[in-house]
Amino acid sequence: MPRVICAGHVNWDVTLRVDDLPPVDGEATISEQRQSGGGSASNVAVVLAGLGVSTHLLGSVGDDEHGQLARRELEGVGTDTTLVEAPDAATSVKYLVVADDGEVMVFGNDGANETFGPGDLPDGALAEADHLHLTGQDPDTAAAFARLANDVGTPVSFDPGRRLGDRTYEETLASVDVVFLNEREGRVAASEDLLGDVAAVVVKRGAGGAELRTGGKTVTHPGYPVDPVDTTGAGDAFAAGFIAGRFEGGDERALSVGNACGALAAARTGARLQVDREAVEALLDGEQTDSTDPSAADGVGSSGSED
Repeated sequence: MPRVICAGHVNWDVTLRVDDLPPVDGEATISEQRQSGGGSASNVAVVLAGLGVSTHLLGSVGDDEHGQLARRELEGVGTDTTLVEAPDAATSVKYLVVADDGEVMVFGNDGANETFGPGDLPDGALAEADHLHLTGQDPDTAAAFARLANDVGTPVSFDPGRRLGDRTYEETLASVDVVFLNEREGRVAASEDLLGDVAAVVVKRGAGGAELRTGGKTVTHPGYPVDPVDTTGAGDAFAAGFIAGRFEGGDERALSVGNACGALAAARTGARLQVDREAVEALLDGEQTDSTDPSAADGVGSSGSED
């Protein structure tokens, strides 16, 4: 069984479903409210565990009720965890406002989220892992993780999320094997020439599927039709599915499983997907992929991750 380490944010999410996202000074009606764990690294770890991948999550929480809830939920889904407690900071809480069409607004605080560091991993963990997945976090911490993984020959993937462009991730990007981007992030990366050393670039197009650009070719997958309920965390679910699928059967399988997980996540409320392997396999029926020349690729799209 492959083993993946995920390092990044661990949140507690409060999700509010509303009839429409209100304008400034406007008001919306809440139709549903729920709470669950969240944070990109946490979301990826939970989906990987559901897909049968041995997973270790490294992050940080506060010594408070939300931190205890996050720990309890993660332990219940079978992930190994190293959650560093920050005594002087609260667990990060995100408030997600979701409209009927699946569009999202996010409010939150970073709280204890960036207290952890590479030294908090158990000795030898990176050398024993088959893959390291990094999400948006302190740039120096991300770069240090990537360097340590390079030193022991462990492949690294990175999903910088919406903070790409606001934080200096150049050193991290120079040390990773796979990067996940959505439409906005793709434009930022192209304008700042950030991807020159990355072997594989995965573009998440949301409802339009996804593509992988690697080794002089582009492999595409059209995705799976679903009625979107909440796009929060769909990008995280995609990344987890892609990583798991690559272990199972290469690039085409990776895109297929990634899109299936992203579709399942978008079809439910909340960022946390408790993946059902049977549901994933059902969506894989009739999959389509296409290998083309890079010049045939036509822009990028978006798929929602959660910081």
